[in-house]
Amino acid sequence: MAVKHSGLDRFLLALNYLFLALAVLIVVVPLVYIVVASFMDPTVLLNKGLSFRVSDWSLEGYKKILSNPAMVRGFFNSVFYSAAFAIVTVAVSVCAGYALSEGRLAGRGIFMTLFIVTMFFGGGLIPTYLLVRNLHMLNTVWAVIIPGAVNVWNIILSRTFFKGVPKELKEAANVDGATDAGIFARIVLPLSKPIIFVLALYAFVGQWNSYFDAMIYLEDAKLHPLQLVLRSILIQNQAAPGMISDQLAMNELKRLSEMIKYSAIVISSLPLLVMYPFFQKYFEKGVMVGSLK
Repeated sequence: MAVKHSGLDRFLLALNYLFLALAVLIVVVPLVYIVVASFMDPTVLLNKGLSFRVSDWSLEGYKKILSNPAMVRGFFNSVFYSAAFAIVTVAVSVCAGYALSEGRLAGRGIFMTLFIVTMFFGGGLIPTYLLVRNLHMLNTVWAVIIPGAVNVWNIILSRTFFKGVPKELKEAANVDGATDAGIFARIVLPLSKPIIFVLALYAFVGQWNSYFDAMIYLEDAKLHPLQLVLRSILIQNQAAPGMISDQLAMNELKRLSEMIKYSAIVISSLPLLVMYPFFQKYFEKGVMVGSLK
């Protein structure tokens, strides 16, 4: 049976479609521009704009990036940092969230109060740097992974999700002789894929886009993530050392820097674009945690 819409409903529906179309354009147009520009000769791009003629395209930017050890090493460093950070922060968030969701935990309110206080008050950069230094984590991979591993918001999301797990399942397992660890590992975790995948996606994306902690704590260039190499290209407008020979003229340097910039953006975005389709089926359910009773 067809639904009849009033004039106001049709107007609001059209307005909604218009808003969604604008939102899609805002996202798609810059993405298409960057992808096409990464394949173009910078001279043609600056003089004529985007061109879909094959004769105006070039793979020189990608060749320069893939042939540069700093870029390749930075890419794999970022993958390792992001994956390790996601594993650690999800493990901490899930374990803490499950414990706080159980009413039998003594001092649960005190723990939650202490967690929430840290969301509004922090020590700042200098105390954090001194703490990392005193823990002998400077210039190590742990300086990037450990300090931000405990995310209070993720713990709250996990606790809210675990509260929605039917108590009857846990009680039945308890009657069968299962321990708290067994209930958590064999019953709760298999039912928690939506929140686990969403938290892992949040953590991976956040760490992948981060460069400030690495810039502060890592002095060894071999430990730098891809974002620090991109920073030298995008902000300082210069290519990574060794990517362009010293004999090139200044105009050639600028031309290649412009080409490398767009190619680097595309390469740095590939892992995230590959991950989203696999996480999409869990994303909607995970982000709606706590919205319904």
